[in-house]
Amino acid sequence: MKVALVHDYLYQYGGAERVLAALHRLFPDAPVYTTIADPELVASLLPTAEIRTSWMQRLPALRRHHRKYFMFYPSAVEQWDLSAFDLVVSNSSAFGKGVRTRPDACHVCYCHTPMRFGWEFARYAAREEWRAPTRLLLRPLVEHVRRWDVRTARRPTGYLANSTAGARKIARCYGANAAVVHPPVEVDRFCPAPTTDDFHLVVARLVGYKRVDLAVEAFNRLGRPLVVIGDGPARASLERIAAPHIRFLGRVSDAEVARHYARCRALIIPGEEDFGLTPLEANAAGRPAIAFGAGGALDTVQHGVTGMLFPEQTTAALAAAVTASDAIAWNTDRLRSHAGGFSEARFRERMTGAIDAVLSRVRPLSA
Repeated sequence: MKVALVHDYLYQYGGAERVLAALHRLFPDAPVYTTIADPELVASLLPTAEIRTSWMQRLPALRRHHRKYFMFYPSAVEQWDLSAFDLVVSNSSAFGKGVRTRPDACHVCYCHTPMRFGWEFARYAAREEWRAPTRLLLRPLVEHVRRWDVRTARRPTGYLANSTAGARKIARCYGANAAVVHPPVEVDRFCPAPTTDDFHLVVARLVGYKRVDLAVEAFNRLGRPLVVIGDGPARASLERIAAPHIRFLGRVSDAEVARHYARCRALIIPGEEDFGLTPLEANAAGRPAIAFGAGGALDTVQHGVTGMLFPEQTTAALAAAVTASDAIAWNTDRLRSHAGGFSEARFRERMTGAIDAVLSRVRPLSA
């Protein structure tokens, strides 16, 4: 059986890209189709993969403007010729699910979320801090892409979701049932420390929707040390409101991230994630996670067992969860055992079973 992998674009490193790497290890001979690719990212993430980009790779200033080219992605993914492949696995949060396949081929879409900017425009625009003129200009263009997203919803033979919340979104937006296959966590990269230090930790891109501002405000109020790892456009504004006991480290090595996980009192996740690997990475390092109780955290954080869930995105709710967490003697073995349930080996097992289930079904014609 000839297999191809499809990915929206390879110009940032996050959870979806880690899933792509795991999929390529599952299907090492499969070429990877992606609209655009950063050569440095490919070299580090997929050094042995055959990468096939689209005509968009020739567009200027991709590093700075790849998100501004959103109108072009639907055309780019539809122009690939995938007729040689019996199985296509798309790893997508926007465009990859729209590829055309042979009528008798099987297309399994691992959907991280239906495209956020198309289905949640107001919320997306707010978290990206777009001004009113920008929103007015983009709304009709985004609506055009969203209609394409609806038209192509039946192209996949079947959908897989990365979380229970994601499966509900797929049902609401596409009218499709999706089995849940949680993304893999590199649990072996992390190990506990013999002692912990007196600080809490945030590991996140510093963009508005991650709500790192909420963590900063809560720890300003608590007067407790907080370490923030990550960078992004919101960093300057966050540093302006942060008290001296809050430190921003920017981007650091994977080894440094693992060391901070192991030595922190707890990891703070103040935003809503589609899935979110960081609470499980903290658990693998023997530390609990304190997360907003929505989205993927409902699948990954067991309240009072592997971390704490706070019910609303307010300073008071987060501060109360931090205080409650401090009163618990967290069981390192239990935390690590929980993280182990999301290992790559488990992902491969669940993904193989889910793909086999889709392959066994009748394959509808592509739209």
